[in-house]
Amino acid sequence: MKNILAIHSSLFEENSVSSLLTNELIADLRAEGEEFELVERDFRSESIPHLDGKWLQALSTDEAERDSDQQAKVKFSDSLIEELMEADTILIGLPMYNFSVPSMLKAWIDHIARAGETFKYTETGSVGLLTNKRVFLLTAMGGIHEPGKTDFLRPYMKQALSFVGLEDVEFITADGLNMGPEKRGQGLSNARDQIRAAASALTNDTSILTSGVSEDVVHGEVQA
Repeated sequence: MKNILAIHSSLFEENSVSSLLTNELIADLRAEGEEFELVERDFRSESIPHLDGKWLQALSTDEAERDSDQQAKVKFSDSLIEELMEADTILIGLPMYNFSVPSMLKAWIDHIARAGETFKYTETGSVGLLTNKRVFLLTAMGGIHEPGKTDFLRPYMKQALSFVGLEDVEFITADGLNMGPEKRGQGLSNARDQIRAAASALTNDTSILTSGVSEDVVHGEVQA
């Protein structure tokens, strides 16, 4: 049975288009008869703390020497990495805020990008350690944006995920949502077409059977 991790990064409740699309993909997978274990992390119900000096100090302190506050900090970061490692498929509800990602999603990336756990340093550069996973980013944009010009969201997420080894990444985008009813309807329709295709592809995909991390993980390293 596959494991799916769904991340809802929107700040909005019932008005969140990215969460709506994420939930529609989950529903379509169930309708296709796909069996999976679902883990959901919703930033609205549990905030993702931004890293600070104390948090980095906790991660770099030897386990036996951590005080209770440091242990709690490391435990939280570890839980985010564990969810990611156990997932075969990752769904990320991804709204565009001011041309880029929600700040708590950036914080999530800062927690999960840890040397020795999700990537390692080599003589030729860093190497991502997460393997055998597919990522779908369900993106909601008020306008119509071109990557690298007014859209820094998609290029950033592609690079950040690639850094930890997540190379199989697909964007499902609903854009033009704040440009009137016609543009909004077209944007949602396009996204839903992509959702149906993604659900079918995942249901028929036998290449990803178990979650994985590269076998040459070196535990104990901490990202500076």
